[in-house]
Amino acid sequence: MCDLHWSNPGWHTTPEKFFIEACDEGADAVLAIDRLSNEMTFTVKKEVPPSAVTRPVCGVLGTIRLVAGMYLIVITKRRNVGSLLGHAVWKMVEFEIISYKKTLLHLTEAQSEENKTLLSMINNVLETDGFYFCTDYDLTHTLQRLANTSPDFQEMSLLERADQRTGGTTGAPQICTPRFVVMKPCRINGKIFEWVLISRRSCFRAGVRYYIRGIDSEGHAANFVETEQIVLYDGAQASFVQRPNLKYKPKPLISKTANHMDGFKRHFDSQVLIYGKQTLLNLVNQKGSEKPLEQAFAKMVSGADKEMLHYVAFDFHKECSRMRWHRLQLLVDAVAEKQEEYGYFMVNAEGKTVAQQSGTFRSNCMDCLDRTNVIQSLLARCSLQSQLQKLGVLNVGQRVEEQAPFEKVYRNAWADNANACAVQYAGTGALKTDFTRTGKRTQMGLLMDGVNSMVRYYKNNLSDGFRQDSIDLFLGNYALDETDGPTPLRVQKDWKLLILPIILLVAFSMCIACLLFAGDSWGETLTYVAFWAVASILTATVLLFYGTEFVDAPKLVHKEKMD
Repeated sequence: MCDLHWSNPGWHTTPEKFFIEACDEGADAVLAIDRLSNEMTFTVKKEVPPSAVTRPVCGVLGTIRLVAGMYLIVITKRRNVGSLLGHAVWKMVEFEIISYKKTLLHLTEAQSEENKTLLSMINNVLETDGFYFCTDYDLTHTLQRLANTSPDFQEMSLLERADQRTGGTTGAPQICTPRFVVMKPCRINGKIFEWVLISRRSCFRAGVRYYIRGIDSEGHAANFVETEQIVLYDGAQASFVQRPNLKYKPKPLISKTANHMDGFKRHFDSQVLIYGKQTLLNLVNQKGSEKPLEQAFAKMVSGADKEMLHYVAFDFHKECSRMRWHRLQLLVDAVAEKQEEYGYFMVNAEGKTVAQQSGTFRSNCMDCLDRTNVIQSLLARCSLQSQLQKLGVLNVGQRVEEQAPFEKVYRNAWADNANACAVQYAGTGALKTDFTRTGKRTQMGLLMDGVNSMVRYYKNNLSDGFRQDSIDLFLGNYALDETDGPTPLRVQKDWKLLILPIILLVAFSMCIACLLFAGDSWGETLTYVAFWAVASILTATVLLFYGTEFVDAPKLVHKEKMD
């Protein structure tokens, strides 16, 4: 992807060029893109030919090279989700991928099919809910980081100063960095304040849960999300930041050859530099297949700086077994002293910084989607309680959870945040959101978790290779070159991969049909049922034997592996 930072521009096309006007009021600059040479130059509005066709667009995401050549990606529809410190924040609703080429006649039939597949990959990424942007405010940084920057930083363009973890120069468009934003005007005691929740997902080691896991040698962790809770009231600002982070699954395997300590050190060196002190909340099971991960994590932390890293292991499933979810308060109470020490960021109505957040809670479970979000919402409420009291919104003795209208907004927003992150990483909504929404674990919630788990199993095994390839293509981890031959996508599947699932489906369907439409006698019916049942079992056995060959694994090569 090419990082163009143009939003709500004038958009004009001719057979030879694209013309994009700057969105700044009164600006005369126009970006001209030659559709033949791919060259980009700056000109002025009067140079746009009168014959150019004007098209309605809300923003430009960037460019990407596919088999057919270069494509331009534009936002064609957006929705306002609110205003942050007077700056409109938008969510991308619709987009269009436009070819530089006027026709695709220069492609062979095989190339045309490859190009369609690559286009469907880009569509797959962009159709995943959760692309937000702001044309005149930096959404990539927290309030505290923005308040502690130099004048030189403030003079930089939004693209130049963007946090590279959530956009910047890695390939994905910087204007769409956050993956979840909710902004709600709320009222407590007759006082109206703005409550904001922003989750920023890192583009380093981005991908889906079965193929991008753990941490690499550079210290980049999979499914790294920074979640910031903001309160704006009467000119004052308050912010509390947390970070979930991944620790493995399906059956966890710890490589005996990789240098885990090196990646661990690199990761936390950078995290301490950005966030300060860390309390590491490890929510994985302390028995079964997850136990070795908890032990390995604890061992690595034991060799780290105790002043900066504080480790807390909490067996979420054991503690909350048999619907005892009230026991989560044990963890909240255990880290209350640390939360008070870390504090939060606050600026008063005069613009003076009156409090700084000196550390963060870094929560992880297996995927940092379900258990992690539950704990984060509880810790965020504790911080919010203190913030609203200090701002004068809550009176002495009042509890934020007792404010029913706001509590409903709060719970639903955190549950929606969990779902947004889970869909992007696991393919379904999050588990345990019934507790986040209602404060209670329900039988219906357990049932929905079972359904989501089954859907995850199917998607993670049979469709996530395509999703992983789509993300790698979008982020530039796999880049096409004009001199390249066929892409790795042009792979012929083994005949059994196509035939056996069809045989299983037919055999199982016939088994059910024989049961529903009985023959002249029960003996005849049972014979047919037995035949098709045996055929189903035998086919399923063969499918399980060749199980790994049926898994939809990624085909595109990562850039780091190509170098």
